Amino acid sequence: MSEREETLELLVDAARRFAREVLLPAEETVEATGEIPAHVVRGMRDLGLFGMTIPEQYGGLGLTMYEEASVVMEICYAQPAFRSYFGTTNGVGTLGIINYGSEEQKRRYLPQLASGEMMASFALTEPDAGSDAASLTTKATREGDGFVLNGTKRFITNAIHAGVFTVFARTGTRDAGANGISAFLVERGTPGLTVAKPYRKMGFAGSHESDVIFEDVRVPASAMLGPEGTGFKNAMKSLDHARLHMAAVGTGLCQRLLDEGLRYATERKQFGQPIAKFQLIQALLADSQAEAYAARAMVERAARDKDAGKPITKEAACCKYFATEAAGRIADRMLQIHGGNGYIKEYAIERLYRDVRLLRIYEGTSQILQLVTAREMLRELA
Repeated sequence: MSEREETLELLVDAARRFAREVLLPAEETVEATGEIPAHVVRGMRDLGLFGMTIPEQYGGLGLTMYEEASVVMEICYAQPAFRSYFGTTNGVGTLGIINYGSEEQKRRYLPQLASGEMMASFALTEPDAGSDAASLTTKATREGDGFVLNGTKRFITNAIHAGVFTVFARTGTRDAGANGISAFLVERGTPGLTVAKPYRKMGFAGSHESDVIFEDVRVPASAMLGPEGTGFKNAMKSLDHARLHMAAVGTGLCQRLLDEGLRYATERKQFGQPIAKFQLIQALLADSQAEAYAARAMVERAARDKDAGKPITKEAACCKYFATEAAGRIADRMLQIHGGNGYIKEYAIERLYRDVRLLRIYEGTSQILQLVTAREMLRELA
């Protein structure tokens, strides 16, 4: 085993213990308060979770995709809101800076993001531009030596915490389509930037999503991230990575859900024996185990392909689609195993059932991922 592999093993073990010893006991508090406790945030920082994807030269851990997925699967044994707290800073909110940022931008933001001192948000989605991200209408108009931004972004995770936003706005005409979109780094506190009150949601307590409004927000030309017109390419490159990351989230939850169902089935007795003895219950468990195993195998393979420099747009879409859909099916089966008890809040499965529903929507809906997969298949055939 190489030194790098040994280090990863230690990090994965630390993440596993952190999830079980710190995160799981905090789940009910997060559900009740809607906030991540301060001691949990400190633990995340101590583990370096805010800087997993940030290069070591800027204070991060510099993990490969495979290493990142391995850690995320362990953290996401706990409810997914914990991962959301550091996820945007680690993923879409930071990847654009890593991939397209100038050296000055990297040095300005990445060290603070890696330490957790600053958090980042990814502002792409709009009220009328979700799956069709290329149709966004937020406008960046050149004025003097800078730009003026106007528009509204929706479903922006960690907006109330973020110190910097990666904002996608149209610098070209509508006719230019995706080629008319540019990315900007906009700091919190910039006049005209307003973060709305977080939404009340079905699940994901502790994860905060809000509208972000830009009204004549002036930024210097140096705030542009990458060349003008490359914003959409920036976003899509970040989303390939993010979809693999989200597949790892789904995979970690698959295991948690399966363990909840298995534990209940061995403890709950009917007709004089544990319900795990009944073949129809065993079928629910077996189907779920097969899907959880398949999700992990897919994520690990695609992550290694990405690290090897292979294009993974199709594979990332497949992984995110399968792992999150599998998590939904497993959650449903495990709640069924719990019977009536699965519908009351005293059991974790009720909360987890609501939480996993979101995974099939964000970072690309299941339907969009089907289209991406088919498009890439046809492109390969041409």
